[in-house]
Amino acid sequence: MVKPLIVLTGQPDWANTVIALLAEHQFDPVIYSDPDHYIEQVAEQYVALVLVDGDRDDWRFWVTSLKIEQATRRIPVLLVTRNIATAHAAIPAGADDILTPDDFASKLIPLIRDRARIPSPALLEELDCQCREDLPPLAWLGVEKFNAGAYYAQHDAFEEQWMHDPRPVRDLYQGILQIGVAYYHIQRGNTRGGLKMLRRSIQWLALLPDVCQGVNVKQLREDAALVRAALQAAGNGPFDT
Repeated sequence: MVKPLIVLTGQPDWANTVIALLAEHQFDPVIYSDPDHYIEQVAEQYVALVLVDGDRDDWRFWVTSLKIEQATRRIPVLLVTRNIATAHAAIPAGADDILTPDDFASKLIPLIRDRARIPSPALLEELDCQCREDLPPLAWLGVEKFNAGAYYAQHDAFEEQWMHDPRPVRDLYQGILQIGVAYYHIQRGNTRGGLKMLRRSIQWLALLPDVCQGVNVKQLREDAALVRAALQAAGNGPFDT
């Protein structure tokens, strides 16, 4: 299983301590320090949790910008601060929890395990079993519409299937739906909207195996990534309005 990815923002003075602690407990730590590409970088990965340096003047940006974007708002954020006023303001700003550097030794790992998006082995096994099933009729209709380039029509079929199936495999239907909506936007010239939707789809497809209910998820991811790269190369800001 891939190690859960933990993002540290900025260049906190406690970075080395935390990185060593995370690596010891089988997490994959990475530092994102460029605010101009922060949301883009996080959206491109399946990030388990973000640690924000709350003693920076711009801590609100690193918290709130993550929570207002559809592609990243589900990612838990822990704010690390020594400042009492900042700690009181953190939850209203979007942080999921707060701790101080003095808490690292005793609280950091338990808090991450409690808050982070880490799929359990049982969930992954359940998802794998569901992916071995046949594609339901409504989803088949959605795939047919998608493959025919009828991206507006595919939405309704996948949305209805998603609403009728509460199991983890519903992520497959939501992921294809969002890629189809992205392609619909692109067809109509709304490339920025298309890029936003492509980024949202990443999280839905991230945990699926390469083939799910007969759908080549690996190829779907790769195709969507090529379109995202082309749109970015053409100068479309990933989260512009």
